[in-house]
Amino acid sequence: MFRQLIFLYLSVLVLFSCQSRQGRQPGAEFEVPDSVLMTETLTISSEALEEIVQNVSSPIEMAALIKELGIPFSTKYLSTTDYVDKYNTSFKMAYSLGVFGADLGYLNIYDKSTQIVDYLTAINKLADGLKVGQFFDFNTLKRLATSRENIDSLMFISVNSFNNMDSYLRENNRGHLSALMIAGTWIEGMYLVTQVAEEKRSNELNERIGEQKINLNNIMLILNNYKDHEAIADMIKTLSELKNEFDNIEITYKMGEPETVEQDGMIMIVQKEESVVNITDNQLKNIIRKTEQIRNQLISI
Repeated sequence: MFRQLIFLYLSVLVLFSCQSRQGRQPGAEFEVPDSVLMTETLTISSEALEEIVQNVSSPIEMAALIKELGIPFSTKYLSTTDYVDKYNTSFKMAYSLGVFGADLGYLNIYDKSTQIVDYLTAINKLADGLKVGQFFDFNTLKRLATSRENIDSLMFISVNSFNNMDSYLRENNRGHLSALMIAGTWIEGMYLVTQVAEEKRSNELNERIGEQKINLNNIMLILNNYKDHEAIADMIKTLSELKNEFDNIEITYKMGEPETVEQDGMIMIVQKEESVVNITDNQLKNIIRKTEQIRNQLISI
């Protein structure tokens, strides 16, 4: 029952979904330096890009699964905030913003209010550095974290803040930074779940890791849209090494029972399908090793 409730809740809270833009403050425009503003030509439609972004798995979802399996919280899975002041390039700030966003999701799921404030502070600094701090309600989030009065509100506002930052970047010729932020979130979430999987054997975790083959392919599509940026080209090259490990994983689909749903006042029958992931112990081991290597390389100073 817990799983059904949490995933229903997460369907509203998927990080980077673009369905919650109403929270953006009207007229909240800041001057962006020319050094981070570049003309970008999309090689895929903005609608297709947005759909891909929405379908990238949320780190909150992964963290919820880990907690559901009874795995205790551990700070060793988190990226340190000690060096945030040394992240002085737009690449490092955008990527780290995604990393800390994933870590924040993990902290929120386990209701670790003390550590949450450290990550909120780091995210606020990075958002200001990228000139998107107007979309991050730091004071409200800090109050909610320290008072522990409403963890649901804390999660919702956190996610909505990232939604708005992501949308603003993509709508203002800074989509390459949005792509880096998304990649950072996904890689950190992958690191979290693979580290747990290495310590605790779980078929469900293994299958979820194998399913990330689809999300990695989607992230590569997003990044390739901005491959003319040197930092993005380097990221593509780095993630290609991980993609090579995923390529041998076989994912098949079988038809499930159809469901009757109501949409726009009409009754519709929706055909469901179930994915079947075939991942060997050796494939899993290689993915864990490569994910750890890439993640640690990218968060280094």
